[in-house]
Amino acid sequence: MVGKVKAEYKELVRTSGVRMIDSGLTVATWGNISACDREEGLMYITPSGMNYHTLTNDDIVVFDLEGNHVEGDRRPSIELQLHRGMFNARPETTACIHTHPIFSTVFSSMGRDIPIDLHDEAAQALGGPVRCATYQLPGTQDLAGAAIDAIGKDSNACLLRSHGAVCIGADMDSAFKVATVLEMVSEIYWRILATGNDYQPISAENVAAMQEFVKTKYGQY
Repeated sequence: MVGKVKAEYKELVRTSGVRMIDSGLTVATWGNISACDREEGLMYITPSGMNYHTLTNDDIVVFDLEGNHVEGDRRPSIELQLHRGMFNARPETTACIHTHPIFSTVFSSMGRDIPIDLHDEAAQALGGPVRCATYQLPGTQDLAGAAIDAIGKDSNACLLRSHGAVCIGADMDSAFKVATVLEMVSEIYWRILATGNDYQPISAENVAAMQEFVKTKYGQY
């Protein structure tokens, strides 16, 4: 039985597309965003190759988690299988953002991972090391599989080789936080390496302490 399509999820994905382009996390019509309504088992995703600033809610395309088309006349993002795969592999998530940011993509083009023991915010937000997936052509099931393998069960982001980044979260704000922290830490890492030096890693004990702090003590009750 097909779940109920909800207008608020279309609005969330549409406005998040504007948020992504305005934040500088991607350029032109590249990148894509999806949200998952776990209660109804439906995924809402941006259309392929359309200007984020001129999208309407009717342009958002809806699928179930088996990949069946439910609603929407537009052609969905070519990374439909990537988003669907993320939601199926990580059932605690409801938001997935695929970005094309500058500094993260520098490291993806080198095939190099981003460590989380480099900076406090990386330890707190990224979950685990941001691993770089093997190169696969955009829009393919192979790319989706490589990204799922790279992100694993602990990380909140992965890099797509010579392509960009994928960030997930329990909600859309969480996914954007991951995307923003990833790009910030990537720039810090790039600047450190540009000096000809390397970073001094935070101890594993302190990384674990910060992750526990975020889960149990940071923010309001």
